[in-house]
Amino acid sequence: MTVTREQVEQAAVRIAGRVRRTPVLRVSETVTFKLELLQHVGSFKPRGMFNRLLAAKEDGSLTGVGTVTASGGNAGLAVAYAARELGVPARIFVPESAPAAKVARLRTLDADVVHVGSEYAEAYAAAVVAAEESGALFAHAYDQPEVVAGQGTLGLELLEQIDGFDTVFVAVGGGGLIGGVATAIGDRAQVVAVEPELAPTLARALEAGRPVDVQVGGVAADSLGARRLGQIAFDVAGQQNLESVLVDEAAIIEARQELWQEYRLAVEHGAATAYAALTSGAYKPAPAERVVVVVCGANTDLNTLT
Repeated sequence: MTVTREQVEQAAVRIAGRVRRTPVLRVSETVTFKLELLQHVGSFKPRGMFNRLLAAKEDGSLTGVGTVTASGGNAGLAVAYAARELGVPARIFVPESAPAAKVARLRTLDADVVHVGSEYAEAYAAAVVAAEESGALFAHAYDQPEVVAGQGTLGLELLEQIDGFDTVFVAVGGGGLIGGVATAIGDRAQVVAVEPELAPTLARALEAGRPVDVQVGGVAADSLGARRLGQIAFDVAGQQNLESVLVDEAAIIEARQELWQEYRLAVEHGAATAYAALTSGAYKPAPAERVVVVVCGANTDLNTLT
């Protein structure tokens, strides 16, 4: 499986009018936020899911049976939303650990929610079986070409919205977002992968020379808790020479609080992870280096913000 810039450009045409062109916010002379938390259902995921479902509708593989996915939250929300907009059923398999707020939101989008197992891998296995048995379209949370290409449309927007930048920080879970963004803009700017120390799927894949299962946990696991990096993201990482910057729990929590206290951006821990690379000093920009931080998700418990 591979993804090209041409596929990202095709995805941008396909999903036009279905997703929001999210704004950017310049917060200093050298730092800009891409406010993807303002996307439909509160994360970047609808970009890829609309592209997956619309492409399947074009080739006839999306039928009245609908679509199935596995997700701890954001991908499921995106599938449910896209399916509702396109008038087809959605069945979402989630682990028991999925945040209650995200599960409740899934139900408001008319999705059939099925709890299976304690982590994403178990929900994923059940979803694959359900898709095979029912004939429903399987939408992978992060490792299908159409999904990755759709996420890459965020990068194309950056090229149109910002007059020159050097570096883009992207949080990594399964790798769909960074795979797409790096494909879209990797020849124009440096793309930096940021991961929680307790969920280092890209770092371990790079060490092993292939995607491998890792133990995941921590405050960002509800959105960055995939146990294995996607093959597409791994291939893109090799092509683009991506490296992983790891940030600890305290840095993620502090970055999230700063986004709220200083900018009134209510984000999930996974979305704060990219910013934590800057605030913690895990990544030190060169003088005058122009950086963009993708603030990628807002599905969080507001009671935990102070």
